[in-house]
Amino acid sequence: MSQLITAELVDLDLSATTKADAARSLAERMVSQGRVTDLEGFLADVEAREAQMPTGLEGGIGIPHCRSTHVTEPTLAFGRPRSPIDFGATDGPADLIFLIAAPDGADSDHLTILSSLARHLADPGFTAALRSVSDAERASALIRGDADPGTPSSDGQPETSGETSDTSADPDSGPEHAERTEPSTQPQSQQPQRSSDRESGASASEPFRIVAVTSCPTGIAHTYMAAESLERAAEEDASSTVVTVETQGSAGFQRLDPSVIAAADAVIFAHDVEVRERERFAGKPTVDVGVKAAINRPAELIEEARTKAARGESSPKASAAVPMDKGAAEGDGFGTRLRTWLMTGVSYMVPFVAAGGLLIALSFAIGGYEIADAKSVADHFVWTEAHSWAALLNQIGGLAFGFLVPVLAGYIAYGMADRPGLVPGFVGGAVAVQIQAGFLGGLVAGLLAGAIVMAIQKVDIPAVLRGIMPVVVIPLISSAIVGALMFVVVGKPIATAQKAMTDWLGGLTGTNAVLLGLLIGLMMCFDLGGPVNKVAYTFATGGIASADPGNGSLMVMAAAMGAGMVPPLGMALATTVRGSLFTKTERENGKAAWVLGASFISEGAIPFAAADPLRVIPASMAGGAVTGALSMAFGSTLRAPHGGIFVVPLIGSPLLYLVAIAAGTVVTAGLTLVLKGARKQAPKAESAPAQDSGEARVPAGV
Repeated sequence: MSQLITAELVDLDLSATTKADAARSLAERMVSQGRVTDLEGFLADVEAREAQMPTGLEGGIGIPHCRSTHVTEPTLAFGRPRSPIDFGATDGPADLIFLIAAPDGADSDHLTILSSLARHLADPGFTAALRSVSDAERASALIRGDADPGTPSSDGQPETSGETSDTSADPDSGPEHAERTEPSTQPQSQQPQRSSDRESGASASEPFRIVAVTSCPTGIAHTYMAAESLERAAEEDASSTVVTVETQGSAGFQRLDPSVIAAADAVIFAHDVEVRERERFAGKPTVDVGVKAAINRPAELIEEARTKAARGESSPKASAAVPMDKGAAEGDGFGTRLRTWLMTGVSYMVPFVAAGGLLIALSFAIGGYEIADAKSVADHFVWTEAHSWAALLNQIGGLAFGFLVPVLAGYIAYGMADRPGLVPGFVGGAVAVQIQAGFLGGLVAGLLAGAIVMAIQKVDIPAVLRGIMPVVVIPLISSAIVGALMFVVVGKPIATAQKAMTDWLGGLTGTNAVLLGLLIGLMMCFDLGGPVNKVAYTFATGGIASADPGNGSLMVMAAAMGAGMVPPLGMALATTVRGSLFTKTERENGKAAWVLGASFISEGAIPFAAADPLRVIPASMAGGAVTGALSMAFGSTLRAPHGGIFVVPLIGSPLLYLVAIAAGTVVTAGLTLVLKGARKQAPKAESAPAQDSGEARVPAGV
């Protein structure tokens, strides 16, 4: 693999005055070296990352970074500006700037190199050498680790390694920087407010043990710098502290040994994204802060952990925060959480829908619809007969379809109550299948299972029984209650409602069918793969999940898929017809949108909707509504839940179905061009006054 940084990627006289200018100047060097393919696209990704959280660090360091599809290989560029630039650090601007570029899907070896650099940034000797170095080749070697910060530089002057730097080498490394770096270079043992070993329970022979987890949104820089800061603070701690860190970065994470966690006296979470498998640390005194806190004040966090341990504090039980609630805000109401739980079940169910449905559809294409009545392939299978292969695909797909409702129920319960909810959820879903309560029965079973498990978890259990609760007691009691309720209380009414809905769909004709198709089209295109889209799609797939779906259910499925194909196809057509209304990046996305739309991947329109939602989303909804209504009016049917144009041979009235999709695509493209054209004309009319007054043009999407 190529070197992470070379002399060509170093600028020791960076003329930029703002962080945007600095990022552009360093990114241009990456482009010249073939490391970045699209300058503007990459800078947009850098800006988006900067918007999440400032990338300035105490000690005069700026580390703008991002993961981007426009990066060909992990790359680092280094700049030393003529005047320090503000990157949002609390102690002032930065005079050392590192632009880190990582490609999507970068391998762990490259990301390990990046993490190594991040750790070096916590070393005062390393940063002092970079402030005094006068040769780009030498600077790149220092950053790669090919040169020792304490050895002489190419001009014969020794570079300081330690806690001070040669301020004469750099006009910006004088008293201002000495004052700024003082907090990070002061020995932690000299800092005040240190608890005694007696207060924390530690002794000279028994160190105070802390386990820590660090993580940041991109998992490239802050994650590893925080780990290094905590480890250094522990080494300098006069009170004998041992810190073991688990870095949850882009290169993955190596779980701490359970014995290390068990032996720990306290836990520090320094993170800006959710800690993975947080339940491993339940019951320990816990300090929970942002990742920058561990970089800037590690000694304080260690002191706080000691104090909490001395007071006997402990974190809540693992069941206090379930997987789908971990990212919820405190103000989120029941409605928001309910939607999240339901979408959890749907997201796990969709792969079963796609796999099972496509297998069944393929079997029909090979053997005809009568293949559903074939004998079991376990008893009769002839390798040379197409009929046997069709039966095989049909029966495998049927088994996959059989998991739909149990998986839906199981993972709704999982979203509510974590792993203890899985068993009663699956049991309740299986009961729903047996009593023919269908999709609605699965929803109710999942909610019941989650609620019952949550209620059991609130019961105060003696300590001696806690070990067997998740594996014996909770599954036993909750499964019995959920099964009983589904069999004898709520199951039958739900089954009746499910049958009524199926009969209604089967009897849809005329105006009712067209209106339903219009509604489904609007929902499929409203949020392009979001919750509303998923509700419409789940309604459609739920109708064809039965062993013998009615004609109305097959029509609904066709309408849903056709409408879902329209947004990306419409954007692709619009960029082809009038590319001048779109940016270069959008025109490139438009080429990919042809394939994504044809494959029924509505998310292909998201880049356009994110850039200009007020024009793209209404246009997409209009086209989707047209396609959904026409599909229902034409009586098109579909037995496959996915596949786009690749399953057109399996569609009833395929030619008219394609006409419906084409009509919706044209409506979406045409409306998008009209709306964007109107936006373009308004600034032109006011261009002269705007130039005279110095006002900026209105950005896209406003």
